[in-house]
Order: sequence, then C-alpha cells, then structure tokens
Amino acid sequence: MEMTEPESANRLALVGIIVSDADAVETVNAVLHEYGKSILGRMGLPVRERGVNAISIVVDAPADAINSLTGRLGRINGVAAKALFQKL
Repeated sequence: MEMTEPESANRLALVGIIVSDADAVETVNAVLHEYGKSILGRMGLPVRERGVNAISIVVDAPADAINSLTGRLGRINGVAAKALFQKL
C-alpha cells in the first residue's frame, strides 16, 4: 500500500546548484535568502579551475516550494539547479 501525504506536508530535499556566471551570484544569494527559513544547511564550493561555484543546500519545505525555488534558480542566466527529494 502506497502512503500519500497532504499536499502541504513538508519534504526533505537536497538542492544542487551550479553557478557558471559570476554575475549571477548576487541574484542566487537573494533568491536563497527569500527561502532562508526552509534552508537547514548550505555548503558552497568554488571550483576555480572550471570557473564555477557548486552549492548544495538541504531544504525542509512543501514540494511546491522546493520546486519553485529550483525553478527560480534555473531561470537565472548561468545557473543550473536540481532537487533530489527524500523517498516517502
């Protein structure tokens, strides 16, 4: 039997972000700040030899909010973002 949860129930997710345009960093940080209450932890790693920054965040929020976050990030030029959700 498959468990279902209410639409608004929080999910745990790992969001991976690759920033390849240094001009996008300020915008990325502004978006992450808006979701700050849902972010449990954040780790950023500059990959200088490739000219990118890799950021991973752990988020505890409704799936719609996590998808909204990754969508907003992904629409920023020079940014890619994907979410990996905890299995139910």
